[in-house]
Amino acid sequence: MNPLGRAVDGYLQLQRGLGFKMGRTETRLRQFLGFMEAKKASRITTALALEFATQLPALDPKTQAHRLSVVRALARYNLASDPTTEIPPMGLLPVRARRRQPYLYSPAEVLRLLDAAMNYRLWNRFPGPWWGHFQGWTYHCIFGLLAVTGMRLGEVLNLQAQDIDWTGAVLTVRKAKFGKSRLVPLHPSTLQALKTFVQHRDRFFARRQPPCALSHFFVTSCGTRLHVTQVDEVFLRLSRQIGLRAPGARHGPRIHDLRHRFAIETLQCWYRSGQEVERLLPVLSTFLGHTHITGTYWYLSSTPALMHAAGARLEQRWKGLR
Repeated sequence: MNPLGRAVDGYLQLQRGLGFKMGRTETRLRQFLGFMEAKKASRITTALALEFATQLPALDPKTQAHRLSVVRALARYNLASDPTTEIPPMGLLPVRARRRQPYLYSPAEVLRLLDAAMNYRLWNRFPGPWWGHFQGWTYHCIFGLLAVTGMRLGEVLNLQAQDIDWTGAVLTVRKAKFGKSRLVPLHPSTLQALKTFVQHRDRFFARRQPPCALSHFFVTSCGTRLHVTQVDEVFLRLSRQIGLRAPGARHGPRIHDLRHRFAIETLQCWYRSGQEVERLLPVLSTFLGHTHITGTYWYLSSTPALMHAAGARLEQRWKGLR
């Protein structure tokens, strides 16, 4: 292996040790290695990094900028072993990052989604109720957990049987984003829904032949982990069915917006009850599994209702100083 290849492996190992998941980044670094081999080059230069980032004109500017940032990070790491390495300066491919405005589901819309998941017509395509009940409760509980805990979809799908403390009513999210783990308390109604799901799931697998072991808490009918794309497809169909998006439309409210709704509803509840929101923000940040509290502060500026509540709180404070 050449020195640049060893540098890529060392960089990836370091980042994973810090808790980062390097899926897309590793893919692009491997692509960069192939590009450098084709160029018969072994030294990272600004010109080569820029050429790699823009070599495919069909790529959107955001993707090109990310390709360059990946090489820039590698160059910083490689500088220690190769002082001739050039670090591409910032601003070569400027892209203004814009976070998508979250969709705030109403309580009625959440209930319609959960009801549609339970009674989705495709659950009746096999004879007998066991498969339909298992599938209905699976998606009912997945969407329900997302709505009442603010968990990420990947975190829900990664749950295993031992991650739920039925006595303590606590759920453990293990090695989530950036390798962090956290505890999530569960409301008694949530715990009861999960218990009902387990009954239907186990009843289905007790009749399945040949028997199979379950890899995760939420599984396919083969006992394997559900994939994000499977849940996305069911959500897409259900959201059209209940009117969250037009028939045939792919754009509209997302599953991830359930997490946004949880965060925004929590903040609004604190404002309405007169809580010191600034003091409680670190609590919400920890609950959501944010690495930096700035990710939680974003919700304060993303929703007009929260901006109004924060403004009203500030105005009250100024009145007290007059």
